[in-house]
Parts: sequence; C-alpha cells; structure tokens
Amino acid sequence: MIISVNGILTNDKEAVVSVYDHGFLYGLGLFETFRTYKKEPFLLPEHLRRLTEGCRELGIGYEPDLAHIQRLIDELLKANNLEDAYIRYSVSAGVDILGLPSGVYQNPTEIIYIKSLPPRDEQIYTQGKALQLLKLPRNTPEGLYRFKSFHYMNNILAKRELQQYDWAAGAEGLMLTEEGYVAEGIVSNIFFIKDRACYTPSLDTGILPGITRAYVLQLAQQQQIPTQGGLYRWEDLLEADEVFIVNSIQEILPITTLFTPSGQSQAVGKGVVGPITRQLCELYN
Repeated sequence: MIISVNGILTNDKEAVVSVYDHGFLYGLGLFETFRTYKKEPFLLPEHLRRLTEGCRELGIGYEPDLAHIQRLIDELLKANNLEDAYIRYSVSAGVDILGLPSGVYQNPTEIIYIKSLPPRDEQIYTQGKALQLLKLPRNTPEGLYRFKSFHYMNNILAKRELQQYDWAAGAEGLMLTEEGYVAEGIVSNIFFIKDRACYTPSLDTGILPGITRAYVLQLAQQQQIPTQGGLYRWEDLLEADEVFIVNSIQEILPITTLFTPSGQSQAVGKGVVGPITRQLCELYN
C-alpha cells in the first residue's frame, strides 16, 4: 500500500517515524478518519477544522492546506488503484528532545493512510444490528472536550471486552461514563428517537464531538425533527422508539437489539428499523 509521509508518497513497509517523535513517546498527536465518495473526501473541511483546533490546544504548529491534502488524496487513490477509500489523516507532534515539552511543536509529522473501504453489508442497514452494553466505563477526556487523539487504549480495552460476549458477534460496544450516563460506542456516536424527537449524549459526557454526529443533527433539524443533547441512562435506550449509531465510514447504522453484559437482550421499539432512522439514512445517502 502507498501512503503519504510529510507529503511524499511512500511504500507503507518503508515508512518510518523517529523514535523521538512525541506522538510515539507521549501520544501527542491527532487524527481524522473519513471516506471518499466519487474520489471526493466527505466533510473534509469540517474534519480539518476539528484537527486544527485540537492541534492548537496541544501546542502543535499545524496549518492545513485543503487543496494540498485533496491533491495528495487524489494521488493516493490513483497510486493504490482505488476509486474510493478509507482515509486516516494523522498529525503527530514531531521530533523533540526526550522530556515533556514547554513550547510549541514547529515541525509536526503528517501521515495519510489509505485502505480499501470495508464491504458494505446491506442487511445491517435494512434490518439493524446489536448494541452491547460494556462494563468498561468511558475514560474522562484529555481536555475540556475529547480529542481524536493517539490515546486509544480505552477503545482497545472496550473492543477486547466486546469480544468476550459470544452472543454479540457483529455488535457495537457501548460505554457509559463513570456516573452511568450513556457516552458513545467504541467507534461511533449514539442517537435515540423517542416520541419523534432525536436525542444524543451531550459533549459534557466527555464524548468525541463527532463530525458525522454534527452532520446528522443538522439533517434532523432541516427536517424539523426536534433534537436535544443531554445526560441519558441505559434505561432511556431500553424505552426508546428507535436507536442508531453513526460514524464517518459506516454512516448511519440502525440498532434493533440491545444486550446487557449478562446476555439479556431486548428489541428496540418494534424490533425493526424505525421511520425516522430510515428517513435520516435516505437523506444522508
């Protein structure tokens, strides 16, 4: 696979990062994951805006060049013989002395990873998938709000827990906060519908301010569907009419079954994909 390292197309097996890069040493780095449609990166300006704001807070001197990034993605698609792809754009703090920094990182490392999109299972979009409640709580964010950072241990541990539940094959895992409020999935933000209104956990729960999350909220508002962010419990999902999760690669995924850590299951609403979820999926598509 061909990737881009600091703007240079490189075979991924030959790409290297310094052992003194503070992304490696201290986890000081951020990334954005998105996909292309007909070779166009979807919501790229929004992803770069979040990345830039995060770098500013971390003291990483980063200024995005939208046209340059778009050109690199075009070159990577061509080099890898892909029409569309899964893209991860990473910005690491860069090389510095061993020790905690006090100034701004002036020379960040920029890497664009690319791979084929996962096969699309249409059955999931028409019949829904399961959501597995996890015991592992969502950790608190690195700052006032969560960065999409290199610190991914909480998510990895959550994925390991999910794999322990034999009945939950193919499910997404759901983490609660330490206080017991619904937070987010391992790789998704979560929504639920009750009485034709759309609810999603507040950013105050420490969740990632997802780009797709914000886009879906806009879609709902454009359709005059009332939206609200707040603090919700697992019981709110059990009593919901519809539940769905979102991310940049899988888009909007309906949830039709809820599992507890003990293996108890409950259908969401009538156990089928609900009308508002279907409406939002169609609008997104």
